[in-house]
Amino acid sequence: AKLTLAASETVTTEGGAMIAMSDDMQVETSIRKRDGGGLLKGMMRALGGERMFLNYYTAGTRGGELYLASPVPGDMESVELPAGSGITVQSGSFVAHESTVSMDVSWGGLKSAFGGERMIWLKLTGGGRVVINAFGAIYPVKVNGSYVVDTGNIAAFENTLDFSITKAARTLVGSFAGGEGLVATFSGVGTVYCQTHADRIFGAKLTPHLTPK
Repeated sequence: AKLTLAASETVTTEGGAMIAMSDDMQVETSIRKRDGGGLLKGMMRALGGERMFLNYYTAGTRGGELYLASPVPGDMESVELPAGSGITVQSGSFVAHESTVSMDVSWGGLKSAFGGERMIWLKLTGGGRVVINAFGAIYPVKVNGSYVVDTGNIAAFENTLDFSITKAARTLVGSFAGGEGLVATFSGVGTVYCQTHADRIFGAKLTPHLTPK
């Protein structure tokens, strides 16, 4: 992702995401620069699979450029949040947000654990731009009513949506026999950002081929 910053503009990024930047870009690393929370919020981020520390990049007097990449191969998406709106991002999908956006750490509850996902989510609110990434391709699905997504293929969703964990088939045995298991049923009006690959499934496929050293 290429970010173009105006003079003295600041952007918050996930630690380790930078691959290149303008030579006069100032960088500050902190657990929590704004919104409070400090060490506790940083520890919760770490439990959710993110880095404990965030990086804050501020452009010089001429403005600047910042290039970011994710640790897994896949698409990135720039999401514009209107004032007063928000988006919930799953572990590992946060890349960056503008200084006008606030980020908080949220507990996804037992339904996230039952769905095979981490229980820590990132909630980003306020007016401004957010950059998210996916494992594989990313595609937005507009929901108006209800929509079903595999739990491992959720990158992010708008806060106007709620979800529940349900069986993929009529019976629990049928759900797991068919390889789908549990799914997330979203309800409301909003957008779900889906990803084509799931890291836990990829890891399960890869593990038998790894040779211990």
